[in-house]
Amino acid sequence: MSDRTLPAGTTPPGTGSPARPDAPHVDAGDVGYSKDLKSRHVNMIAIGGAIGTGLFLGAGGRLAGAGPSLAIAYAVCGVFAFFVVRALGELVLYRPSSGAFVSYAREFMGEKGAYTAGWLYFLNWSTTAVADITAAATYAHFWSMFSDIDQWILALIALAVVLTANLISVKYFGEMEFWFAIVKVAALVIFMGVGIFLVVTSHDVGGHAPGLHTVTDNGGVFPLGMLPLLLVVQGVVFAYASVELCGVAAGETRNPEKIMPRAINSIMWRVGLFYVGSVVLLALLLPYTAYSSDESPFVTVFDQLGVPGTAGVMNFVVLTAALSSLNSGLYSTGRILRSMAMAGSAPKFTALMNRGQVPYGGILLTASFGVLGVGLNYVMPGEAFELVLNFASIGILGTWGMIMICSLLFWRRAQEGRVVRPEYRLPWAPYTQIVTLVFLASVLFLMWWGGGVGRTTVACLPLIAALLVGGWFAVRKRVLALAAERRD
Repeated sequence: MSDRTLPAGTTPPGTGSPARPDAPHVDAGDVGYSKDLKSRHVNMIAIGGAIGTGLFLGAGGRLAGAGPSLAIAYAVCGVFAFFVVRALGELVLYRPSSGAFVSYAREFMGEKGAYTAGWLYFLNWSTTAVADITAAATYAHFWSMFSDIDQWILALIALAVVLTANLISVKYFGEMEFWFAIVKVAALVIFMGVGIFLVVTSHDVGGHAPGLHTVTDNGGVFPLGMLPLLLVVQGVVFAYASVELCGVAAGETRNPEKIMPRAINSIMWRVGLFYVGSVVLLALLLPYTAYSSDESPFVTVFDQLGVPGTAGVMNFVVLTAALSSLNSGLYSTGRILRSMAMAGSAPKFTALMNRGQVPYGGILLTASFGVLGVGLNYVMPGEAFELVLNFASIGILGTWGMIMICSLLFWRRAQEGRVVRPEYRLPWAPYTQIVTLVFLASVLFLMWWGGGVGRTTVACLPLIAALLVGGWFAVRKRVLALAAERRD
């Protein structure tokens, strides 16, 4: 018998008091969804969340700025990303919810915690949506037919296409993400296969023979020292920004108890294989100085290789990755905002659902910020991606921090015998949560320490906090009134 099914009144192993399980928490935002996401959808959503724009576009500039040591940053951040999604997975197995960590924050931290978690997540994805449409427009400029079209126009087209697709139904979203992920995984597998062949055979790549000497002859693993490695960490965290998406999808999944552990556990080896493996290969194929933030590093390699059409194909793949990330962001924020709206902490219209059982109100609110991103691309097309990347990182750090705090409070309640943990658990609790929270705080410090846009972003934290506080006082009467109704 697992401790999940432990009868009330017995003593769980490792606790000194009788179990007194609390009454199950009920989230009104979970009502009304279809359960149309299948195992293959969730598995590929997990893959898509672990492989996104941060790798396909962001890795080029980070390689140029930190050199081969970027692989270390991806590995370290990947471990903490796994801890976060594993903690969320334990909460999902305890109680699946489309409100995900917002619903768990409501249960373990109260309405203020749910309000804060939800709006930090919205900050994450509303700014990520801007980054995604900026990336899509940047990729489209690779082809000559789009090179004369203004970046803001291409960004608007990308937003319109993905928004339309996202509003149809969750099943359609799942199918889109399934095939988006298939394209990304297939492309990375092909790249890694070709890359390994080129390294083993020392085949010429743009006048350069790839191999370990590419690293040793160009300054080694840390060609610019340790400082650049530390400074790219906040950007690397952004690369893992969607790993929590599978937790949101659990609320629209049949049999999450069987599907979620397998999907979450596979994230670790995917991180090692695709992120770390790809960056190592990129460093072996060309000197780190050959890469830039203006072009996907994968496109750079195939362009240097000189094989006709391959660079265009890879550019299509990375364009797909950007659209996939945008699609995921609209999906997840729609569900999170509906959970918040049902509790009174988000505008009422974000709780509205269409005939396809899609919370279109929340999706449209997120898309409206994408429109602001179109304007940003018009005003400052060169700096748009880096600017929103930093604000998205703030949202990610806040979201991951809230997940780990919820996990820590859940663990403490389990120790008190008030809840029972599922068999699928975050290992080494509570130390894992504490170390992860320290890591997230360190990333925030590094953003400030690095100066530039990162320091400006951190300097905006008091403004973000003031907006959250002001927003809470604006909605608290409605939130507390609805909470009282649920208790009656």
